[in-house]
Amino acid sequence: MLKFGQFSIARSEAFFFSPLSMALVNLKPLVPGHVLVCPQRVVPRFDGLTSEEVSDMWQTAQLVSNVLTKHLSATSLTFILQDGPEAGQTVEHVHVHVIPRHKGDFAQNDEIYRLLEAERVARSAADMAAEATLFSSLFAGLTLPSTDSTAAAAAPDASTTQH
Repeated sequence: MLKFGQFSIARSEAFFFSPLSMALVNLKPLVPGHVLVCPQRVVPRFDGLTSEEVSDMWQTAQLVSNVLTKHLSATSLTFILQDGPEAGQTVEHVHVHVIPRHKGDFAQNDEIYRLLEAERVARSAADMAAEATLFSSLFAGLTLPSTDSTAAAAAPDASTTQH
C-alpha cells in the first residue's frame, strides 16, 4: 500500500515513480487520462516541500503530461495544484492534477474548475488498476533527465512513502 495523504491506496493505482515523486490514476477523473502527480513523501502543503521535491514533482508532471498527451492525442493540458482547503484541496498531500484536453471537451473552457469541485462518481479498483497497467507500459525505460533508470523504475517501500 502507498500513502496518499490521509488515504492508503493500492500499489496497482500508481504507474510511474521517480526518485521523489509518483504518478497515480485518479479515482474520479474529469476526462480520460486525468492523473495525479505527487511527492512520495506525504506533505500536506506546497510550502512543506523541499526544493528537490518541487523540482522532481514538476519534472515528473512534465514527463507524464508529455507521454499521456501523445498517447491520448490531446491538444492541450490543464495543470491544477490546489494548496489548502480554501483552494479546494481535499487530500492532505500536495498533488498536481494533470488533465489532457481536447478541443470542445467542455462547453466553456473554465467549466473544468467547477467540475473539479463537483461530486463525481468513483471508479472501481479494477478499472483504476487496468488504467495504471496501461499507463505503466507507456513509461517503460523512461526516467527524469537527472535520474538513473533503476531509481525511477523502482516502487518505494513503506519506509519511503511516509516521512
